[in-house]
Parts: sequence; structure tokens; C-alpha cells
Amino acid sequence: MTLQNALDHFKNLESKTTIKSEIKIYQKFIQILTSLENCDLSDAEIQSIEQQLDGFGLNSNSTKNRKYFTRTYDLFQNYLKDTFALTIKDYYTNMGLGLGASFGIIFGIVVISNLERSLGISFGIALGMLIGLAIGRNLDSQAKAAGKMLL
Repeated sequence: MTLQNALDHFKNLESKTTIKSEIKIYQKFIQILTSLENCDLSDAEIQSIEQQLDGFGLNSNSTKNRKYFTRTYDLFQNYLKDTFALTIKDYYTNMGLGLGASFGIIFGIVVISNLERSLGISFGIALGMLIGLAIGRNLDSQAKAAGKMLL
């Protein structure tokens, strides 16, 4: 399945449904495929991406639900990140916020626990998320400057 065929397929699916959650996942696919078409990729890279799209079986006529397309989108996004180091917008920021909150809870319990326990956890989460946000924004700006950001 070529990138253009996949793009047409998702536009067709988007026009056929009225369910907002399905429209949302189709639009995510459309955005990422449009960005891939505008990217400077070699023929070998494009063929690799097209083979990956074929492997997902998107072109089959059986009806697939939103859950299948969400899982496929996640797999496709991970494939692009692992193989070509291409990320979507705010990928590292979201990752940094999640990791910062997780480590912030631990930091708040262990280090700031001499304050009231809930206050220590709150400060830990806030501090962790702030640090994660700063690191994530920095990594996102580096990816954008290197031309490795899709959306």
C-alpha cells in the first residue's frame, strides 16, 4: 500500500463514519501520512514504510473498529520513531510530563516526606512535572531543528 493509497483509504473511512472517536484516529493517521509525504525520505525508506503499512492489513475489506486502528496507530508511530527517529509533535514533552510525575511522587515520598506527607507528594509531583516539561521541550526543539518531527 503506497502512502497515497493509505491516505485515500483513511480519508474514505473518515467520510463514512460519524463516530467522533473514529474520526479522531483517522485524522491522526491522515496527519502523519501527509507529513510523511512532505518529508525528504529516500525511496528505500518510503518502501520500508509502505511495507509496514501492508503488514498492518489496512486495505482488507473486513470491518475494523476504533480499538484496532488506535493500536495500529501506536505501532506505526513506534515504528517511525524506532526506525527513522521520526516523532510526532510534543512526543518528548508528553513523555517527560509522565515520567516527571512518576519520579516526582517517589521523590516526594522519600525526600520531602519530613513535611506533611500529602504536601511532600504534591511538591514532588509539581517539581517532577516541571523538570520533565523542561527536558521534554528541549528534546522536542532538538528534534524539530534536526527535521525529525512529523506534525
